[in-house]
Amino acid sequence: MTALINLLDLDPAQLTAYCGELGEKPFRAKQLLRWIHQFGAHDFDAMTDLAKSLRDKLATRAFIAAPAVISDHTSSDGTRKWLLDVGQGNAVETVFIPEENRGTLCISTQAGCAVNCRFCSTGKQGFSRNLSVGEIIGQLWMAEFELRKSKGIEPGHKGERQITNVVMMGMGEPLLNYEPTVTALKLMLDDNAYGLSRRRVTLSTSGVVPMIDKLSQDCAVAMAVSLHASNDTLRDGLVPLNKKYPLRELMAACKRYLEFAPRDFITFEYCMLDDVNDTDAHARELIALVQGHAGGPAVPCKFNLIPFNPFPESGLKRSKNPRIKAFAQILMDAGIVTTVRKTRGDDIDAACGQLAGEVQDRTRVQERMQKMTEYQQKFGKNFGRIIEVSQ
Repeated sequence: MTALINLLDLDPAQLTAYCGELGEKPFRAKQLLRWIHQFGAHDFDAMTDLAKSLRDKLATRAFIAAPAVISDHTSSDGTRKWLLDVGQGNAVETVFIPEENRGTLCISTQAGCAVNCRFCSTGKQGFSRNLSVGEIIGQLWMAEFELRKSKGIEPGHKGERQITNVVMMGMGEPLLNYEPTVTALKLMLDDNAYGLSRRRVTLSTSGVVPMIDKLSQDCAVAMAVSLHASNDTLRDGLVPLNKKYPLRELMAACKRYLEFAPRDFITFEYCMLDDVNDTDAHARELIALVQGHAGGPAVPCKFNLIPFNPFPESGLKRSKNPRIKAFAQILMDAGIVTTVRKTRGDDIDAACGQLAGEVQDRTRVQERMQKMTEYQQKFGKNFGRIIEVSQ
């Protein structure tokens, strides 16, 4: 027997090829795309403009299913978070952030994360596996039609789209799950599916340089880079991936990416950590880095300063509000557009860096964190603490 195929796993070209295998003409793929991604259909019998013979074929060979919802919570500020079952004891989180003129969905691409940034509780869950295309795009599919249903808005073109922006900033490093991520991006952009503008889809990366270059050729969307430090010594401790792709290489990759990107700037995300990366000197060092005074290329950019969401294992604290404001002012005085991210969904652990899900840890991060706690009890609270070495 042939295994059933989840049609959420197929991008437009793949769905066209699949219809060809079934002996159907290419226009059938467009019809299927519309039924699945614009009407939220999961029952082939509901696809009334498909030939009965095709519906019968699909019923025995394919299915349409997103990850099952384990829990669904709405914050006091309207932020909504779903916990989704992706099998084998793993769950990922998806967050919808409503604003006056847009609705943004934050999507996960991996169960856990292998990058293990110091300030991110998601990384402390460890890494289990990459998500499939259907598990990635299924988050958008599920959320769009759940939101419509809760508001009594009908599916299809007549109903107002609830999700206008997508950010790949949930659990995982998207560029370490490259092919499924790009396939999902192509579905988001296709006019027969979600029809999102490339400017309204943002991929956030901690800096996987070769894949940044590859993405520029395959499916360039808006890009955000998790920077969080102004020099390599500090970033090595905060974002371990920096040891493989240091700042000069990362800045050069960002500059190359802008030749193909839908926006003319890179967004640099910067988590504000008390007495770690938030001094005036760090701000001036950042200016030198992005304006090309530190030996690398100048990179047109904006900064998004993120107040840290503390969690016990990190050993870090949030920068105080006056310090964040002063830091932002230095960047703005240098002509760099700078925003401070408004924290949303704190009461349901849906804020930036808090998407921890439930992950079967195959990298033994929890075990290592427990060891660190034991060492700090034995050798003092500063054991393993990030320090900066003067150049």
